[in-house]
Amino acid sequence: MSVTVCRAEHFNAAHRLHNPAWDEAQNQRVFGPCNNPNYHGHNYNLVVRLTGPVDPDTGYVYDMKRLSNLIKREVLDRYDHRNLNLDVEEFRTINPTVEHIAVAIWERLRPHLAAELALSVTLHETARNFAEYHG
Repeated sequence: MSVTVCRAEHFNAAHRLHNPAWDEAQNQRVFGPCNNPNYHGHNYNLVVRLTGPVDPDTGYVYDMKRLSNLIKREVLDRYDHRNLNLDVEEFRTINPTVEHIAVAIWERLRPHLAAELALSVTLHETARNFAEYHG
């Protein structure tokens, strides 16, 4: 029996979408207001899903308190109330799009989880825009 459990969290962060290989006009054309040189912020909503077997002794796929603590340590403490471009190492050279942030979160969580658990990350940048990454 395989079951998916989910943990929802949120964090607030600023970023600027910008490609340094392009001139200002092309960055503005492609990224529009998201290219604001003074950055802009989002209230990100994160859903982490783990799929795997149910432990016959605990009834858990994964202890949700442990998952909450893992997300806090690996994601929230690192990204919440930060400027992603300036304060977060992985985005100093990678454009912090919702796609890249979702992948980075998955990469931060994956090493801490048992191999038999499938990990999926869904990150909502706005109510209408979000990315999913399944590894």
